Amino acid sequence: MDRTELKGKRVLVFGSGISGIGAVRLLEAVQAEVILYDGNEKLDKEEIRTRLPEHSACRIILGELPKELPASLDLVVMSPGVPLDIPPVETLKNAGIPVWGEVELAYRMGTGTVLAITGTNGKTTTTALLGEIMKAHAQSVFVVGNIGNAYTDAALSMTEESYTVAEISSFQLETTMEFRPKVSAVLNITEDHLNRHHTMEEYIRVKELIARNQTKEDFCVLNYEDEELRRFASVCPAQVVFFSSLHKLEQGLFLDGGQIIMRTGAEEISVAGTEELKLLGRHNHENVMAAVAMAYCGGVPMDTIRQVIKRFTAVPHRIEFVEEIDSVAYYNDSKGTNPDAAIKGIQAMNRPTLLIGGGYDKESSYEEWIQAFNGKVRYLVLIGQTKEKIEKAAHGCGFMSTILAEDLEEAVKICAEKANPGDAVLLSPACASWGQFDNYEQRGDKFKEYVRNLKA
Repeated sequence: MDRTELKGKRVLVFGSGISGIGAVRLLEAVQAEVILYDGNEKLDKEEIRTRLPEHSACRIILGELPKELPASLDLVVMSPGVPLDIPPVETLKNAGIPVWGEVELAYRMGTGTVLAITGTNGKTTTTALLGEIMKAHAQSVFVVGNIGNAYTDAALSMTEESYTVAEISSFQLETTMEFRPKVSAVLNITEDHLNRHHTMEEYIRVKELIARNQTKEDFCVLNYEDEELRRFASVCPAQVVFFSSLHKLEQGLFLDGGQIIMRTGAEEISVAGTEELKLLGRHNHENVMAAVAMAYCGGVPMDTIRQVIKRFTAVPHRIEFVEEIDSVAYYNDSKGTNPDAAIKGIQAMNRPTLLIGGGYDKESSYEEWIQAFNGKVRYLVLIGQTKEKIEKAAHGCGFMSTILAEDLEEAVKICAEKANPGDAVLLSPACASWGQFDNYEQRGDKFKEYVRNLKA
């Protein structure tokens, strides 16, 4: 379908969030007649209208779906946050109306080369990194999808020379039909979103839809360490490229000690040493390998890929490199808002570390986190409501090098004073930010500000 085929068609957009508003804008731009529907009758129509184009003719319906409406519709476009098994959606499907998702709509209205990423964990980092690689390679690049930029907002700006790097969630994949990326990736599949998909089998099925329309002219990048993805490789319709953090592969990308190696059928290429990367931790090295594989399959020269992966810093607040001051590296992992997330933060550190923790008390226990220090942590500097509770847990685990600070600014100064050249300072609080900050982003931004003030 090209951009003219929706002209004059009557289209219902289901859901009034970012995706829904993006779909309305795109549909009106191609001159469809648009109705925006949301089942939440408490929403404010006027507030919704402020988010629509200035001269939008879109009709807004809230609450119950009018019984006479389905008979007049040519197409329904679903927002990814709306479950497909609720009664209004069943009514629309039973009326025989085509049901697309926002990704399907954008794909059909867009053009160029699509590289699409899904998986339970690591999607955002991999998408952001691949986006930077593609921007170093091509003039017209769009980074869209679950990363926070509506695919539909970009579609009409695309040309045949454009590259679209798309982070695609399972919710978005459910409503794809013709969506066919040139290069796809499934990073991993672990239990998630079962409240929506109900069974693990269904969740796996939906994730693997990313490759459904691919052929042997296309590529699918898969994690060799994921048993389900090894099984999927045997039925995947695209050329499979594996990456592995634990096995040396005959073909694909893998870690060999501290080196990322790529083997093709013809050659073995040394991509980079992990010590050259600003992204830390095995999970991030897997994300790097996935992005390298996708870019290479997408035609990007290895020299370009190398340059970008060496300078790329983490997605904000996720083990994000901030500065190196007096040979001390500062990292912001403010997204480590619970002990499990903070364990990944400390496991990623490859230097002696001064760790800043503490914050709002979510009734977590901290012993497992402290035991994961594994000799890396020189000092644990604690702030917030939980500082005494964490100090007690640390001492109970035999870790005695704790310091209580008044606030985050003081904690940064203490770490700077006590750090030796070659150390790292890591904010990875294992707690929520509430009480001291509005959210983890604000906490991370303040940490970065305090760190940079050390240079003044």
